[in-house]
Amino acid sequence: MEGVPHPIPRTVEEVFSDFKARRAGLIRALTTEVEKFYQQCDPEKENLCLYGLPNETWEVNLPVEEVPPELPEPALGINFARDGMQEKDWLSLVAVHSDSWLLSVAFYFGARFGFGKSERKRLFQMINDLPTVFEVVTGNVKQPKDQSGTHNNSSKSKSSGKMQSRPEPQPKGVKIPPPPKEEDDDGEEEEDEDDDDEQGATLCGACGDNYANDEFWICCDMCERWFHGKCVKITPAKAEHIKQYKCPSCSTKRARV
Repeated sequence: MEGVPHPIPRTVEEVFSDFKARRAGLIRALTTEVEKFYQQCDPEKENLCLYGLPNETWEVNLPVEEVPPELPEPALGINFARDGMQEKDWLSLVAVHSDSWLLSVAFYFGARFGFGKSERKRLFQMINDLPTVFEVVTGNVKQPKDQSGTHNNSSKSKSSGKMQSRPEPQPKGVKIPPPPKEEDDDGEEEEDEDDDDEQGATLCGACGDNYANDEFWICCDMCERWFHGKCVKITPAKAEHIKQYKCPSCSTKRARV
């Protein structure tokens, strides 16, 4: 695998950026590019590992030969279990080991570059704010309680999941994630204060990033997870012709039944 960068001081932000890039690559392998990943994990081959790379890509490869390695190594021999388990269980197992590897790499850098107690704590807090790879792969990313929303009473259609207050028409089958909780004109918070969980941002099922108003999003009609259009290669134009959208993970599952 790629070598460790030159031994120069590294900041918490730089290590976290490296963590996010490797995590994005792993999530891509286990969701949107799962077919390619599945084929590369041939049980007939030698011990294989799944690596997330700092450029947000991934690769399946043999472990490095030097002992001890420069970087912590991922779980060895993930391909051997491929045909001995249900695919979803196998992917979940790989995801769990991927989470463990990401943490070990991040804190390896922390130790190498002399992070103190406060820096290690800040790094973990930044990492902990993101859903784990396992949560993204299994669809267990926590969403706001009421996706349909109750703010402004009639500002949103529960049946379609579309914001009526938005001037632009939305393609058929496309839903819009709920916005953060807003305030009334007099500065007071709207009703339903007990639904504090709705203030949490909706997260993309592929990359785990937050919902933004200026981005095109689409919701899977099977697992009801939200995705950036760019993450699942769906544009607003394509979405106009989709009556029922299925994310790559759900499409793969149905194809293999």
